[in-house]
Amino acid sequence: MPAPVPDAAIPVLTIDGPSGSGKGTIARAVADKLGWHMLDSGAIYRAVGYATAVRGLDPSDAEAVARCAADTRIEFRDPGDGGDTRVVVDGVDATDAIRTETAGAAASAVAALPEVRRALVDKQLAFRQPPGLVADGRDMGTVIFPDAAFKVFLTASPAERAERRYKQLKAKGLAVTLASLLHEIELRDARDASRTVAPLRPADDAVVIDTTGRPIATVVAAVLAVVRKD
Repeated sequence: MPAPVPDAAIPVLTIDGPSGSGKGTIARAVADKLGWHMLDSGAIYRAVGYATAVRGLDPSDAEAVARCAADTRIEFRDPGDGGDTRVVVDGVDATDAIRTETAGAAASAVAALPEVRRALVDKQLAFRQPPGLVADGRDMGTVIFPDAAFKVFLTASPAERAERRYKQLKAKGLAVTLASLLHEIELRDARDASRTVAPLRPADDAVVIDTTGRPIATVVAAVLAVVRKD
């Protein structure tokens, strides 16, 4: 059996940014290009928010939610048909349920609890496997993988981010309005940036890329350039 690879020898690219900045789409494309694993940390927090609701817990009860975070089984499964990765929570496919704006708000609320963030650190660190990891989230470069060799922070105007979410959700047949999405995004931005634990901000050594009005392929190329510059 080969000796385990030390974590420090496994390269990590962190892609942080606010909701709707394109993190998920860009991270998946970059991971495919590099042949690396991918961590969607936002899905983990959304899964915990979902599990909290399923169990009927008060989201402000830090101890109960932290226990839920530690106990909840979260799996990412390749559907095998080229479709989106399935997110399975305690044996139930919750992929669609955790992608709603309600689930996003629940994720943001539980993510603000220090006890929950601590409970989920080890789950996220475990994704660091050879040959490398692309980690998508809000504090990947500042808190979870501060030693990452490559760090990117994606941003975009609130109006464009709301438009992107609107198109995504309408394509899924969900009843949403652009005005309500823009309001929710602005509220979430303020909450994520002002929380005392792991506030949303670029790591000091991150490359900031504004995706407003830029095609996906252009942004993917810019992110790959960060990794391949050496």
